[in-house]
Amino acid sequence: MIKRNEKYSGQQTLPIEGYKSLSFAQSLNLLLELVKIRITILVSFTTALGYFLAANSLSFGFIYPVLGIFLLACSSAALNQYQESGTDSLMERTMKRPIPSGRISGNSVLAISGMLLLTGSLILLIKSNVPALITGLVTFFWYNAVYTPLKKKTALAILPGSFVGALPPIAGWLAAGGNISNTRMIITAGYFFVWQIPHFWLLLLLYGEDFKKGGFPVLTDKYTVRFIKTITFALLVATVLIAAAMPFAGIGYYGFTKILIMAFSLIMLAMSYSFVSKPELTRKDIVTTFMSINLYTLTLITILSVDKLFSLI
Repeated sequence: MIKRNEKYSGQQTLPIEGYKSLSFAQSLNLLLELVKIRITILVSFTTALGYFLAANSLSFGFIYPVLGIFLLACSSAALNQYQESGTDSLMERTMKRPIPSGRISGNSVLAISGMLLLTGSLILLIKSNVPALITGLVTFFWYNAVYTPLKKKTALAILPGSFVGALPPIAGWLAAGGNISNTRMIITAGYFFVWQIPHFWLLLLLYGEDFKKGGFPVLTDKYTVRFIKTITFALLVATVLIAAAMPFAGIGYYGFTKILIMAFSLIMLAMSYSFVSKPELTRKDIVTTFMSINLYTLTLITILSVDKLFSLI
């Protein structure tokens, strides 16, 4: 049951008495916040990309694996908020999330997560195929049972955790009947694996002190900011080089696609160099780089998806 604000501590169940129900719009906004909609929408985009790259014909059948994986990602995100509600309440960046802010009880979140997991699994099983379902469930398990607890133990948890980003496009690829050993799929999954590491480390540079408040080990406890900045730059370059190699590995049918990817890749390389070349990083520098690599990824997904769709028309 969803209730109005109350101070929250730990995994306690909120009292029901004395609280009015939220409006439909407020409840919807709360649900979108609970499932981390911006992240899970990106997951659905990468799933669709994997499907399109493997597809031999244009069909609305892609909706089912995309929806199924999206619901599993929503379930995983909700369960993660339950798992980390105690630490979220300690950090300024996360203390206003649904459970710490007292807008919903932990038991309600578990119920929502379970329903999303069941619905997404049934969609994949009935309307897609077993390989896509297995990949989706492995992603769910890896994020919640491996990566989430590992974050409490090591600041390098993102390295194994990045498999979570590589699996949704594989699920889409398998849903379309693609071969898992195909070079195009390996390169695509590799991009999303590598991209997640600088993406997360930039967040650590932004919110390192906040993560400490939550009891998470952070890179700055072991390495200097200069070292982290250099490694992040190297990973940004690796991310861009993988993307730039895609058209030459058979991912992309049109010359214009190659030109666009190369142009955006050069821009991203220039921004990455600007990031590493500054002797002192400001918050604005980190935010700009973080937004740039995310925009670059969304642009890449769009270019490759449109390219393949036009080839199927």
